[in-house]
Amino acid sequence: MKALIFPGQGSQSVGMGNELYKKFDLVKKVFKDADAKLNYSISKIILDGPESDLKLTKNTQPAILTISYSIFKLITEEFNIDLKKDITFYAGHSLGEYSALVASGSLSFTDAVLLLHQRGKLMQEAVPSGKGSMIAVMGLDHNEINKFIEEIKSDKGVCEVANDNSYSQIILSGDKSAIDEISKNLKNNKKKSIPLPVSAPFHCSLMKPAAKKMEKNIFETNFNTPKVQIVSNVTAQATKNSDDIKKLLVEQIFSKVRWRESVEYMIDNGVKEFVEIGPGKVLSGLIKRINDKVLSKSLNTIDEIQNLK
Repeated sequence: MKALIFPGQGSQSVGMGNELYKKFDLVKKVFKDADAKLNYSISKIILDGPESDLKLTKNTQPAILTISYSIFKLITEEFNIDLKKDITFYAGHSLGEYSALVASGSLSFTDAVLLLHQRGKLMQEAVPSGKGSMIAVMGLDHNEINKFIEEIKSDKGVCEVANDNSYSQIILSGDKSAIDEISKNLKNNKKKSIPLPVSAPFHCSLMKPAAKKMEKNIFETNFNTPKVQIVSNVTAQATKNSDDIKKLLVEQIFSKVRWRESVEYMIDNGVKEFVEIGPGKVLSGLIKRINDKVLSKSLNTIDEIQNLK
């Protein structure tokens, strides 16, 4: 059995999808639909940049969805590959969950692209610029990370696990003062951490104001029952209940992305192969670190899609 997985923020690059855009009218149509829904040219930002515009969260999130959905449409419609065969789950990393929902038929592409633009804008605005920070910590497990978090002085502010990506990569998010202190403590203990070039501290309690504002947008949008089970970032469990999906998408904004647990859940439920659809190969790399016994492949070029067929 297989699972389709869709990447999140950090997989973007200027010019992504350029080869597909030039060759296929179907891809041009997806880009055109995104531009029309957003009322500005996300296509130009994706294809030509500048990188500073693509890195703005309000642009990054709909841009990655646009590429991921373009590739999904190419596979299923241009190349006529039946992705429903042997597919047990769809899952996505953070914003990638929206790509999974679109692919599953739960959410229309244009509704999703608008929701992600709104989501990105609200997440960006939730914390003043320069007040939040995120770091990637390498080589420590959850229990070890929690010991370092417990040592942070309460007056330093929020420091929480934002992403449990694999056994060797955990992302922390929160107030800059708290993240700076834990970075210093990690370095003093000869542990590796890398600052992330993000504009806000995502997936921590500082994002609750954004979630509160996003709730109305999500609940006013039509969601259908997905054709394939969706594994939620929040619960690391599968669901096909559209009302539950809406609630979980709101919670997802300020909750930990439980990616490692989600992958393990899918493997425990029979998945032997993961197919990553979207820009980059980040998720395929993480899966190899979580369980090197399962197969993982990424699809974002014409050659890769043809090889799948």
